[in-house]
Amino acid sequence: MNLCWNEIKKKSHNLRARLEAFSDHSGKLQIPLQEIIDWLSQKDEELSAQLPLQGDVILVQQEKETHAAFMEDVKSRGPYIYSVLESAQAFLSQHPFEELEEPRSESKDTSPRQRIQNLSRFVWKQATVASELWEKLTARCVDQHRHIERTLEQLLEIQGAMEELSTTLTQAEGVRATWEPIGDLFIDSLPEHIQALKLFKEEFSPMKDGVKLVNDLAHQLAISDVHLSMENSRALEQINIRWKQLQVSVGERLKQLQDAHRDFGPGSQHFLSSSVQVPWERAISPNKVPYYINHQAQTTCWDHPKMTELYQTLADLNNIKFSAYRTAMKLRRVQKALRLDLVTLTTALEIFNEHDLQASEHVMDVVEVIHCLTALYERLEEERGILVNVPLCVDMSLNWLLNVFDSGRSGKMRALSFKTGIACLCGTEVKEKLQYLFSQVANSGSQCDQRHLGVLLHEAIQVPRQLGEVAAFGGSNVEPSVRSCFRFSTGKPVIEASQFLEWVNLEPQSMVWLAVLHRVTIAEQVKHQTKCSICRQCPIKGFR
Repeated sequence: MNLCWNEIKKKSHNLRARLEAFSDHSGKLQIPLQEIIDWLSQKDEELSAQLPLQGDVILVQQEKETHAAFMEDVKSRGPYIYSVLESAQAFLSQHPFEELEEPRSESKDTSPRQRIQNLSRFVWKQATVASELWEKLTARCVDQHRHIERTLEQLLEIQGAMEELSTTLTQAEGVRATWEPIGDLFIDSLPEHIQALKLFKEEFSPMKDGVKLVNDLAHQLAISDVHLSMENSRALEQINIRWKQLQVSVGERLKQLQDAHRDFGPGSQHFLSSSVQVPWERAISPNKVPYYINHQAQTTCWDHPKMTELYQTLADLNNIKFSAYRTAMKLRRVQKALRLDLVTLTTALEIFNEHDLQASEHVMDVVEVIHCLTALYERLEEERGILVNVPLCVDMSLNWLLNVFDSGRSGKMRALSFKTGIACLCGTEVKEKLQYLFSQVANSGSQCDQRHLGVLLHEAIQVPRQLGEVAAFGGSNVEPSVRSCFRFSTGKPVIEASQFLEWVNLEPQSMVWLAVLHRVTIAEQVKHQTKCSICRQCPIKGFR
């Protein structure tokens, strides 16, 4: 019995000695592991405190230096942390533990073996936490270093771009400061100023990409939770404002120059303002069609004051019995008032060619019509050596053409309409006029089909229609006249110029007024060797 008891006491003593030795070894690991966990947690908090970065180059550079020192501190701690973790790994390899399905609380009845298992498990947990915190901290240090480098690079790019933009904007604003007021510019120099401004706009257009770049970089930084400093934000705001103001001022300046060139330049209608006298004023509608304002009566009308007077005098001719002569007499007065009786068809054709009016289907606007009429009357002055009131003649002729071919004042008319009106009233023999008009609707083989002939006759009938005389010439329906003319085509679908002239020589109803106009013009020059029963003048010139 004594021997057995002594054996038990010996084993108990040995087990206690082993347990005390194990506890002492595990205790030497638990303390440094906990210190490492606390130190890593503190460093993780310090690292978080470094964010967010400030949007300023100097501050980010300082933060870069601070972070470099921080990383050096973490790096210097690495060997110690690795040695402790390796010791813990060695300890756990010597004293493995079993995974428990449910955690057990340590009590007085806990066996020594279970206590050893619990201590090993606690060391493993500490080592695991310390290892995870270390890996997390080192990874965050690397990420933050990259974040600081990238942020610094973007801030330097923004700063450099803003400095360059500020310099460029200053140069552009200097150019803008030299702009003269529009009213001080010579009219002839307006095209040069418009071209210079367009070049200026193109020269500084790359600024648009620069402004977009700095705004995009600022947006990218904001997404990364890096907001520009107050100074940089103010500088960026000023660049955006100055760029916007430059764009607006260039746009407004260009519009003012173009408006001035349109209203007062060589291609404008400004010179036609002198065609009317006080209290009348010539105004222009949005589609460039002129209208006239009487400030005394406070009324507006489409017709030029002189055209209104002319139409009133035409009423005196309504007592002429025969419609063809009545119409011809009215057209003669219009022809003289517009001074188109002095213009030859040859001169008119030269002007048509110079203004590329060969295509009869081309649609002309009011400005094109004015250009052609101006050139026509200026050429008349040169060739005849006479003084012509060009503004008045141009405005009157434009008024008449609009009344005939654009009574709705759309501001558009076909080139064929324009050429028909000028050809009908110019001072040329009727045969030459008719040959020219036929050529405008004929094909390359000098032949014309029914449709194109109908177009020509429709354009021509507008002239008497405007005078209210269209009913006497078959009305606006030209189909009967087309069929009548094609009787001379001997059954062919086209008609030739000679056949057309043969038909016109018979003075068909729709075209007789043109031939009578020619006879009236010739009759004005005839001298009659007889004495006037009223004034006793001899001979009598013109109509008897």
